[in-house]
Amino acid sequence: MKKTGIINAELMKQIAALGHMELFLIGDAGMPIPKGVPVIDLALCEGVPSFAAVLDAVLRETEVEFYYLAEEIAQRNPGLLEHIRQVMPGIPSERMPHAALKEMTRECKFAVRTGEYSPFPNVVLRAGVTF
Repeated sequence: MKKTGIINAELMKQIAALGHMELFLIGDAGMPIPKGVPVIDLALCEGVPSFAAVLDAVLRETEVEFYYLAEEIAQRNPGLLEHIRQVMPGIPSERMPHAALKEMTRECKFAVRTGEYSPFPNVVLRAGVTF
């Protein structure tokens, strides 16, 4: 049995299978996921698990070289934006309209659904390499 880190078997399987530059999503409870994109649904109830808790756990397991956010997060959820910046210091990013971010999810290898209910807590991450 795995002792530390992510213990969700499907999430670990998807993370382990990531290749360089592949995209994946961590999203809120209501983020629409395009057909064909596998969903790892962690949502239990409002706020459980939180977006921040899932992001933090995934970042401990995954090399990320770039990320994409909805530009609306700056006005509607500045506290979460600050958290994202703190847990991914020095990692380049791009903001785009939320509608464009939703379109980008079509390219994701998988999506993780959290129980988050706050505005615009969605991030598309691009896998990096550790060498």
